[in-house]
Amino acid sequence: MENLLLLHGALGAASTLEPLKHALAENYNVYTLDFAGHGGNALPDENYSIELFAQNVLDFIDQQQLEQVHIFGYSMGGYVGLYLAQQHPDHVKSVFTLATKFAWSEETAAKEVKMLNPDKIKEKVPQFAAVLDKRHTPQPWEQVMHKTAAMMQQLGKQPLLTPNALAQIQQPVQVSVGDLDNMVTLEETIAAYRSLPNARLLVLPATKHPLETIPVSRITQEITLFLANTPAAIPA
Repeated sequence: MENLLLLHGALGAASTLEPLKHALAENYNVYTLDFAGHGGNALPDENYSIELFAQNVLDFIDQQQLEQVHIFGYSMGGYVGLYLAQQHPDHVKSVFTLATKFAWSEETAAKEVKMLNPDKIKEKVPQFAAVLDKRHTPQPWEQVMHKTAAMMQQLGKQPLLTPNALAQIQQPVQVSVGDLDNMVTLEETIAAYRSLPNARLLVLPATKHPLETIPVSRITQEITLFLANTPAAIPA
């Protein structure tokens, strides 16, 4: 069976992808991992970055002796997956992104970071704070959030997936977004699709950004359809 690696989003963890992993396990060798400082992993001394998380994936591929993988990446996980496809094309056979933000600038980063205020979250959405606490224990979720905010600010200053970078990715890619996503626009998703040489575009109707609001059966179906039409060999 083909190897399929599922990558979680910002503030997420491998646990958020367990339902999807279970649904796909019959047809693929499915793997998940927690990025550094997520899911209880020790907080790194260095800043969070796409480069750091990409290295986490490379280390995991090496440890599991996988060599080549298909990647499904939710939100930030999709950004990591595409960055890996560009920087290490020999390891990545295809990438499927869901709700991945491509249009990073200092203005968009500031908008995202404004929502990453632990004190306000504790006050206004304590249920979400409790979820984050459970997800990242024994690490303080507040630090996870602060490090995530700093990473977003850095992406705003220096985006990695520029149109030129996307144009270098030869692997099959499917970019998908919900039409009700309030964090990722249709316009930026379409722009990324047009920059990628071998891409497909999927717009999910009546779909918001949070992963847990999207039926697992729908994501499973779309991943299966995409991989069924993906060549066995990595493009030269």
